[in-house]
Amino acid sequence: MISAISWVPRGVSKPVPSVADPPTKEEIDELIKTGALERSEDGESEDGDGEMDVETPKKGDQISQALEVAKALGKASKVTESGTKFDDITDGLRELDMEHYDDEEDGIDPFSSGLGDLYYPSNDMDPYLKDKDDDEESEDSDDMTINPTDSVIVCARNEDDVSQLEIWLYVESEDGESNVYVHHDVIISSFPLCTAWLDCPLKGGDKGNFIAVGLMDEPSIEIWDLDIIDEVQPCVVLGGIAEMKKKKGKKASIKYKEGSHRDSVLGLAWNKFYRNVLASASADKQVKIWDVATGKCTITMEHHKDKVQAVAWNHFAHQVLLSGSFDRSVVLKDGRASSHSGYKWTVTADVESLAWDPHTEHSFVVSLEDGTVKGFDIRAATSSSTSESKPSFTLHAHDKAVCAISYNPSAPNLLATGSTDKMVKLWDVSNNQPSCISSRNPKAGAVFSVSFSEDNPFLLAIGGSKGTLEVWDTSYDAAVAQRFGSYIKKSRTAPGS
Repeated sequence: MISAISWVPRGVSKPVPSVADPPTKEEIDELIKTGALERSEDGESEDGDGEMDVETPKKGDQISQALEVAKALGKASKVTESGTKFDDITDGLRELDMEHYDDEEDGIDPFSSGLGDLYYPSNDMDPYLKDKDDDEESEDSDDMTINPTDSVIVCARNEDDVSQLEIWLYVESEDGESNVYVHHDVIISSFPLCTAWLDCPLKGGDKGNFIAVGLMDEPSIEIWDLDIIDEVQPCVVLGGIAEMKKKKGKKASIKYKEGSHRDSVLGLAWNKFYRNVLASASADKQVKIWDVATGKCTITMEHHKDKVQAVAWNHFAHQVLLSGSFDRSVVLKDGRASSHSGYKWTVTADVESLAWDPHTEHSFVVSLEDGTVKGFDIRAATSSSTSESKPSFTLHAHDKAVCAISYNPSAPNLLATGSTDKMVKLWDVSNNQPSCISSRNPKAGAVFSVSFSEDNPFLLAIGGSKGTLEVWDTSYDAAVAQRFGSYIKKSRTAPGS
């Protein structure tokens, strides 16, 4: 399944990503200690007290441990995985009869083609192999090159208990044809629930290219460098477990890192104005604000009574944050008035997703587990816990939970919704009177994520339970073209389009 999708702005990614250095022994030990890689059965403790404290591997275990790590990283050789023994290698050498190699008679091969049978010390000197190698290297280089006009999409994906980030390229040719394929992937330690792209320069320079990932089985947020291939560990981890001890018949003793969440991270939101700031929502009922540059939690808010599913920063007032919860409420907090209790809206079902309108400061929408979408105007809000702020509109959008919503960044009032009923719909919400203008079944299964592109605003990325990325070019939909044709024309004539 694909649980979350994030677009990477055009031109940000390195044309050719760097390849990570192999992990050091210290990094491997850390991976094992944190549980990212399971130790082999031979290395498990058999002490009578049942305590499973992690120990430094003994010399006799280092080879098997290295093979286990290599296997987890996809680096183990086929020889090792197939269980070939040293006896097999001996038999192979015996079959070649290498002991009598020098006893063979020298002679002229009547079928020799002359120069073509010459021995070349390296393939680079062989004209036949060199041309072939050059062609293959050129094709590989083209596939790995990210052009400034390519759209990059990061998908949080899980399949057969393997959790990973897939980095996709959406490439448009000059003749208008499009191609979507996986450029590379990143294996991560736990099931990914949410993502947020950010450009805070965590490794120096003016800007970076990173993806933050909220995890299901870990109360932590991993931040990965998207310009590096075959990376083993994230460059930053926010929160998480510092130490875990497990004893037979007793509950595990867990020590958390300072400021960490205590349960799964369900939602993330990066602040584009304060570029080192990341907000997180968690099943531990808390909302946290992180400084990703220092790796520290700066603010913890506990204004919800159940799991917090989503967070979203206002596009205009950059210190205003929304949060939505399974306690059937949406809360607005303004960092400019930290002592203020904030504003609260009560809704009819568990919150699934939130989105601020990118074209106005005052409006947002919330999607719910019962299939409805509600719009609100914050100017009608009250801080009183007893009064109710009525929604600007209520839209019965789907038959099942509306897991994802996305405003079009170019065309005002164009809203996309995705649901576990397997449908994606486009709405015109002008004048707070929503009308469905298009719908389709993208064959993605239950839809968990939809997202419009900032650079090509009528491209809608869709991810769901089938685990395949779908990209819908909504500009070719007749109803969309009729209502939003002027914005489509602008997007196609914009620089870089």
